[in-house]
Amino acid sequence: MFKKILIANRGEIAVRIIKTCRKMGIATVQVYSEADAGSLAVEMADEAVLIGPAPAAQSYLLADRIIEAVRQTGAEAIHPGFGFLSENAGFARRLRDEGIAFIGPNPEAIEAMGDKITSKKFAAEAGVSTVPGHMGLIETPEEAVRIAREIGYPVMIKASAGGGGKGIRVAESDADMAEGFAVVKAEALNAFGDDRVFLEKFIVDPRHIEIQVLGDKHGNVVHLFERECSIQRRNQKVIEEAPSPLLDEKTRAEMGAQAVALAKAVNYDSAGTVEFVAGQDKSFYFLEMNTRLQVEHPVTELITGVDLVEQMIRSAWGEHLAFKQDDLKIDGWAIESRIYAEDPYRGFLPSIGRLVRYEQPEEGDQGDYTVRNDSGVREGDEVSMFYDPMIAKLCAWAPTRDGAIDGMARALEDTHLAGVGHNIPFLSAVMDQDRFRSGALTTRYIQDEFPDGFHGLTPSRAQADQMIAAACAMNEIAAEQAGDPSDRTDWIVMIDREPHGVSLSYDDDEALILDLTGQDRSLRLEAIDWRPGLAQFRAVLDDQPFTAEVKKTADGWDIRHRAARARVRVLSPRHAELYARLPEKQAADTSKQVLSPMPGLVVSIPVAVGQEVKTGETVAIIEAMKMQNILKAERDGVIKTIGAQAGDPVAADDVLVEFE
Repeated sequence: MFKKILIANRGEIAVRIIKTCRKMGIATVQVYSEADAGSLAVEMADEAVLIGPAPAAQSYLLADRIIEAVRQTGAEAIHPGFGFLSENAGFARRLRDEGIAFIGPNPEAIEAMGDKITSKKFAAEAGVSTVPGHMGLIETPEEAVRIAREIGYPVMIKASAGGGGKGIRVAESDADMAEGFAVVKAEALNAFGDDRVFLEKFIVDPRHIEIQVLGDKHGNVVHLFERECSIQRRNQKVIEEAPSPLLDEKTRAEMGAQAVALAKAVNYDSAGTVEFVAGQDKSFYFLEMNTRLQVEHPVTELITGVDLVEQMIRSAWGEHLAFKQDDLKIDGWAIESRIYAEDPYRGFLPSIGRLVRYEQPEEGDQGDYTVRNDSGVREGDEVSMFYDPMIAKLCAWAPTRDGAIDGMARALEDTHLAGVGHNIPFLSAVMDQDRFRSGALTTRYIQDEFPDGFHGLTPSRAQADQMIAAACAMNEIAAEQAGDPSDRTDWIVMIDREPHGVSLSYDDDEALILDLTGQDRSLRLEAIDWRPGLAQFRAVLDDQPFTAEVKKTADGWDIRHRAARARVRVLSPRHAELYARLPEKQAADTSKQVLSPMPGLVVSIPVAVGQEVKTGETVAIIEAMKMQNILKAERDGVIKTIGAQAGDPVAADDVLVEFE
């Protein structure tokens, strides 16, 4: 077995690989950029080698630097993780030529599956279902109708040279096809100067389902069942689960057999994923093959008990697979939530900065569910603008899907982040949705459920009770610790501006009893985990454990439970009466300002003081997390002031441009 492996990646996947290498008794070398000098992966590895500045193009993507690190440290193999050089056939071939083991598939397999046309050719020859369509030249509407009938409606008419959503129509019938064919040809000619069109089957309410495969260098290939990755935002997976709530045993077996057939067709010899688009009727069609370890691999490991990183290492060493297809079984259900440094309330814009607080849920068996948290950062680490903004992959396993959803919701409650924006409230909202629990998923799920973006949720009745209980208990604890306990028992608790009458008492077991509108709620004092200064309040209300994120304010508490957030104040009846008379604070008028939507670097401010600007003109470009964000004027006007210049770092809500 290898004695030393170099990890050509960073963040959580580097940490993940190091953990398996430790288990196998293999020493590790971690390459790192200047931005990652103090990272968890660098701390955990046995050796670390600096390979360049922060930008990936000057560090993690430089094969020469990585190979030099191999020579310098005496490593025998490279694990590329995912992203960066993981699917670079040229890199894999160069390693082979230089006698360095690549812990991934052979370069020929990477090459074959990396080309869309070649991969579909291999898939078709291997008997894999591909999306029905007609790529040849279609001359007349009559011919288009004939071909559409063969494919089966609904059919998508697409411009061959199309892009940007132009030159696309969906036909549900012969009449739609005859009309749409002419329209798309005209649009294509006008937009692209090319009126060629092709037809393909339109999948209604599609789902994204992928099969995990694993091969060795002796021709053996198995599949480790499926993952469903339909919860996506802008084609980025957000929540994944294994198995899929759509598939039955027959469809699962068919998809698995096709994935194995494709892998064998290209002599696949490592971990890889065959991706399919599936219809609600369980029809499925090949999309592509990812010739690397997937981000969402932990859910497969949780339901099969197979360490995929270990198997990749063993395959690269030349070992035979230690199990056959019949040895693999699905055990329970697993869900993964990708926790990102991004602001869901601002259109999921990336957020950068220091992780001032990072409290992670306890991993392992929690009774009804099991928690796994793959993370590459610690409290105090910096979330850099140079890389993917993922903080962690939080996973929950349980014997059933409902149990896994409940476990994930509780694990998200027990995760606390401060210093950067994060998507935990959004992930919690999905877990609480009846539709998600029902398994009625599509790749348009987020667009359908949050068409106007995510703005949080109103507290449910149960959440309001939890917020009231938390605020009352914190008030009591804080007063006692300050040596100023109150003998008042009747309070008005304001959730935002909605009043709730509460009477407090203690029972014989010293549980705090809250009488809420005539209904008693019991908050067990021994189960309360909170003291002044803590950011999370943990307790059990009426035998239901919950965790709320809390922050003291001048006149109360900011409390968030899952996707619901509120300002909560505990007031005497007289103070509540006076508070109700206060006018609501008006939001500041920012209509004449262009604000930075996120922390980042100013790329350019292509306007000048005194310049007349029209609506829609670009006034600033901000770069963060490898993305450039173009900010446009939302009104006509004359530039009064400019608050930044190219190269300046800016924070969220900094004023970039102000109009007269």
